[in-house]
Amino acid sequence: MAKMTAAEAAVYVLEKEGVTQVFGVPGAGINPVYAGLKKHGTMKHVLARHGNAIGHMAEGYSRAKQGNIGVGICTSGPAATDMVTSLYSAIADSIPILAITGQVPRSVLYKEDFQAVDIENIARPVTKMAVTVREPDLVPWVLQKAFYLMRTGRPGPCLIDLPMDVQLGEIEFDPDTYAPLAVDKPSATPAQIEKVLTMLNDAERPMIISGGGVILADASPLLVELAEILGTPVVPTMMGWGSIPDDHDLNAGMVGIQTHHRYANASFLQSDFVLGIGNRWANRHTGGLATYRNGRKFVHIDIEPTQIGKVFPPDYGVVSDAKAALEQLVALAKQWKAAGKLKDRSAWVADCLKRKRTMLRKTDWDDVPMKYQRVWHEMNNFFGRDVHYVCAIGLSQISAVQTLKVYQPRGWIDCGQAGPLGWTIPATLGVRSALPDADICAISGDFDFMFHIEELAVGAQFKLPYIHVVVNNAYLGLIRQGQLGFNNLDYCVQLSYDNINSPEIGEYGMDFVKIAEGMGCKAIRCRKPDEIIPALTKARGLMKEFQVPVVVECIMERRTNVPMGGNLDKINEWGTALDITE
Repeated sequence: MAKMTAAEAAVYVLEKEGVTQVFGVPGAGINPVYAGLKKHGTMKHVLARHGNAIGHMAEGYSRAKQGNIGVGICTSGPAATDMVTSLYSAIADSIPILAITGQVPRSVLYKEDFQAVDIENIARPVTKMAVTVREPDLVPWVLQKAFYLMRTGRPGPCLIDLPMDVQLGEIEFDPDTYAPLAVDKPSATPAQIEKVLTMLNDAERPMIISGGGVILADASPLLVELAEILGTPVVPTMMGWGSIPDDHDLNAGMVGIQTHHRYANASFLQSDFVLGIGNRWANRHTGGLATYRNGRKFVHIDIEPTQIGKVFPPDYGVVSDAKAALEQLVALAKQWKAAGKLKDRSAWVADCLKRKRTMLRKTDWDDVPMKYQRVWHEMNNFFGRDVHYVCAIGLSQISAVQTLKVYQPRGWIDCGQAGPLGWTIPATLGVRSALPDADICAISGDFDFMFHIEELAVGAQFKLPYIHVVVNNAYLGLIRQGQLGFNNLDYCVQLSYDNINSPEIGEYGMDFVKIAEGMGCKAIRCRKPDEIIPALTKARGLMKEFQVPVVVECIMERRTNVPMGGNLDKINEWGTALDITE
């Protein structure tokens, strides 16, 4: 045993739990932990420019690589409350991140001291655990519990709030004998697996929905193996995108009312049975439930018991880790195939494949200013199969999902349920920190990009290079499209203005090229479709040469409508539908 401050013990626990990277902003309320990081820590530290960005960086770090837990550290008061949005984003998508916040001394808690805020109760609804530690001796063990909770069941974030005097309190702790707690994951029983497979095999036109839980469980190869044994088409959700390659014959496309493919919706509406694994029946996936559920049976497998029946009651539910369930399903499916018990579904697969080949959308628009689809069309031609796209929300996200191709798990990294604007830059910096050698491309609309544009300086300072494609239409495009239903409202959604200092940008207002360059990054602007690939090529060279983020700004048409609707069978294509005759 050794005597040390509780803050030093906290640093030792982080190391023993496998933490090698932290993100944060120091301050008076958390300086004892920073002293511990400098004295004993072996962890890399990235200095954010905003409290909210700390958590989004941690999110990106966790989302990028199996087993990662991003850690965000900040001082008390507004820095802590800034992180709440990232905690919400993390719990919404089952992402483990740990927030460590400073706090005023215990003697002045609840006495309106400077930057004293009850972050414990503020953060509790959006975390698996939020606690203000009131005894120095408890610090290492509360942290141990947090890591256990983040890894147990449905993953999610935790917040540990440390009063100043608790951090400085002297305790006895033996880091050499500390060990993380073993984690158990629920697993389906053999009887449950047999029932699931029986129900699927009894169907004529089954489909498998692959949710984000499949990727979080590192079970994508098992999912593909099961689909191939059964000859069953797979529909990845947006959070499960990449769990089966887009060009696999059994990938039936993405179903939904926004992030979707025409052919996928059409095939899904012909199905009679759906097996959902690690998904949450999100409303942007299902649309109106009456249409989504009509004429088909549902089985739901999820690691979290309260997810079963939360949106609608399935015909059968199983609580299980996705990997544990898929391992058993694959084993049993192999036995049934060897015994000749599996139905031949080649005709059903052929029908889905035909729709995938023929029910497309036009993407090669030559318009100037450009359309979203053409930008993604060119990016499909430029980036290889190993690229990792990082994206937040808006028409940029929706149109990108409808057009881009993803071929690997974590090839699409997105804040799916919460959708906070400004997420993309800090999250991408977290992804780059986790994947130092990967091909990374961030995607933003102009509004998302400007929310945390200051974090580009972090990429320049810490040499975190990546390409950031900004599709700039100087509009709140998704909100404007939603306002069409209010008698073409188009109210308070225009971001355009005449920038007197940048006449070359015209009515688009903000000069993102100058801003990016002013922070030490590189930037390129393109206005025509044939400029996109040369810009991306140049960006890749600049990124490698200078080791900084490179912004590729694409000037887009101001008013764009992207295919979407309220039900799977009522999508407004806005003139993009392209039917190919075979």
